[in-house]
Amino acid sequence: MEANIQRADFSHMLTIPTRWSDLDMLGHVNNTRFFTFDEDARLSYFEPLMNSDPGFWKEQGLILAHIECDFVAQLHHPAQLSVGLRVAKIGGSSLNTLAAIYNGDKLVAVTRGVIVWFDYIHQKPKKIPESVRQWIRARERVAPEEKAA
Repeated sequence: MEANIQRADFSHMLTIPTRWSDLDMLGHVNNTRFFTFDEDARLSYFEPLMNSDPGFWKEQGLILAHIECDFVAQLHHPAQLSVGLRVAKIGGSSLNTLAAIYNGDKLVAVTRGVIVWFDYIHQKPKKIPESVRQWIRARERVAPEEKAA
């Protein structure tokens, strides 16, 4: 799993410090926090797109459909994390994301998500606009796998 994930594949990296409140009773960063780290990276990845569309979150935008995490190594506080996120696949109405969470040079977790381009007015999935596809293609170092639009 982690052998084929390279830090250089990520054009989008976010630095996230751990907090005391992230810890569980064993002194590890709690497993639920990794989903929040993914969320922070995902939102920062799409922030320019969100800011350029006044209808984002009101008329159309993204909605999380699935998320999973592989825990590779224990993580203790304090840590300064680097979270890389990329769009690995562009489908008809969905995007598959891949995030790698590093503590220094050490990979500690990998998250994979499915987000759906969503029509918030009609409450249903919607075809990903070509402009969004182009925006994603332009920012990725590794071309996303694509399903024909």
